[in-house]
Parts: sequence; structure tokens; C-alpha cells
Amino acid sequence: MSPRPRKKILENLDAIYREAYERAKGIEDAGRMMDLDASYQREQLLLEVLMDIRDAVYTVGEASTEESALDRLQALKKLTNLR
Repeated sequence: MSPRPRKKILENLDAIYREAYERAKGIEDAGRMMDLDASYQREQLLLEVLMDIRDAVYTVGEASTEESALDRLQALKKLTNLR
């Protein structure tokens, strides 16, 4: 099973926030609009990082069918320890 495409995930995020933003705009709630804008940017960044990790794990999983599950977990640990 292949992961959902990045574009689709980001489009879903955009749709969710756009709907909430339009509601806040409709009632002229400037504070809520600013909060939603900041939240959207934060969520987008977090999703992109998670998708990068997902893609790295997926790539490691496809790298070799001879790799053990332990080898894959160690590769993931190495990836998450990078700063």
C-alpha cells in the first residue's frame, strides 16, 4: 500500500483551514482569522516534516527486501537523531 500523495494531504489541510477562515471572515472575527493563519502555517510545517519522515521510512523499507525490521528501525532512529 502506497502512502497518500503529499499534494492531496496538503490540499485537505488547506480546505479545512480555508473553510474555518471564511467562517471567521464572515463574522468579521479578525482575531480568529489571525489565529487560523498562524495555525495553518504551523500545521503545514508539521505535516511536511511528518511526510518527509514517512517518505524516508517508506524508502528505507523499499531499499532492500533482505533488510530486517531491526535494520529499518535503526535507520529510522538514525534519521530522527539528525539535528
